[in-house]
Amino acid sequence: MAAAVARGGVAALRRSSLLTSCKFLIHENLSVRTGILWKQPPSRTFFSDRKKLHTAPVGQVFRLRPFHVLVATGGGYAGYKKYEDYKLEQLEKRGIEVPVKLASEWEVALYKSVPTRLLSRAWGRLNQVELPTWLRKPVYSLYIWTFGVNMKEAAVEDLHHYRNLSEFFRRKLKPQARPVCCLHSVISPSDGKILNFGQVKNCEVEQVKGVTYSLESFLGPRICTEELHFSQAPPGNSFQQQLVTKEGNELYHCVIYLAPGDYHCFHSPTDWRVSHRRHFPGSLMSVNPGVARWIKELFCHNERVVLTGDWKHGFFSLTAVGATNVGSIRIYFDQDLHTNSPSYSKGSYNDFSFISNNNKEGIPMRKGEHLGEFNLGSTIVLIFEAPKDFKFHLKAGQKIRFGEALGSL
Repeated sequence: MAAAVARGGVAALRRSSLLTSCKFLIHENLSVRTGILWKQPPSRTFFSDRKKLHTAPVGQVFRLRPFHVLVATGGGYAGYKKYEDYKLEQLEKRGIEVPVKLASEWEVALYKSVPTRLLSRAWGRLNQVELPTWLRKPVYSLYIWTFGVNMKEAAVEDLHHYRNLSEFFRRKLKPQARPVCCLHSVISPSDGKILNFGQVKNCEVEQVKGVTYSLESFLGPRICTEELHFSQAPPGNSFQQQLVTKEGNELYHCVIYLAPGDYHCFHSPTDWRVSHRRHFPGSLMSVNPGVARWIKELFCHNERVVLTGDWKHGFFSLTAVGATNVGSIRIYFDQDLHTNSPSYSKGSYNDFSFISNNNKEGIPMRKGEHLGEFNLGSTIVLIFEAPKDFKFHLKAGQKIRFGEALGSL
């Protein structure tokens, strides 16, 4: 009888001990979960051979912040889109037509949440860091191999000559490397790939086939006619009709994409006068053909510098569009232009006139003359007025080099 009572007591003691252990484990589990999500729990202390061992607070190691989640999600999504763009490029090379699939509003918002302006400023500062002489050739050689740069065209072929990445990106070419076509009225202002070209219709411009953007949203409100030497258009006309100054003329456009391996300077595409500059601060999303096919009005979202003026047939404009890691857009004759500022007002723009009391003609530019530069690849958009018999000598997707013909009458 005594033995039975003893065995029952031991069993009860074991059940009580097990229950206490379970309660302790449950309590510890809840504490850890709560600490990860909401607060930092106090550090726990263990004893080993009479020595205290302290562990780091769990919340301090695993705490999640909204910014980290946003960057990781946005960056991962951007990487996924890069892979999708690569697959589309392979289909294009095989001659397979790729159907247009536009991004939804939430996809555009997610992409814009990635801090591309901050990353572009950081990239710009990194480009200014002087590299040790022994490191220049390996770094530049890797870039040349990755993007297919032809250094035989560079004015200075010795890679040790370029002190930093910025100097390498903005390298000059040998004079004979890009002969300027004298037989055609409009030439390519840069090296690159032709994304689209043709007439502007219904105040819409195609950034790639089947994907458009608003002409007025891209250029902004019409500039004073006194600056552009234009005749006053009837107030009831559309924005497109207001830009056309001569009866019988049409409005044309051409989009040229500069890849990272292309020559990064751009030049005057014709003889014209620049009378006005409009700077739109904005996003710095990628402008490669895959993204241009994916995001409607991509060029209206991104930071850009619009130069407007006139040539012998009327209105003429050249727009340099910024992109990821290309926040810096430089116009050689405009020292007041500063792009990719840390802060800006959404939808705002800054105007600057080159017409003054001392200069009634603006900035005269000759065909082929140096105009500006990017720090990396980006996009040039030409929008101009010309007679109806103007013809482009291009096909969509072709590679073109600065100085080659775009079109003529």
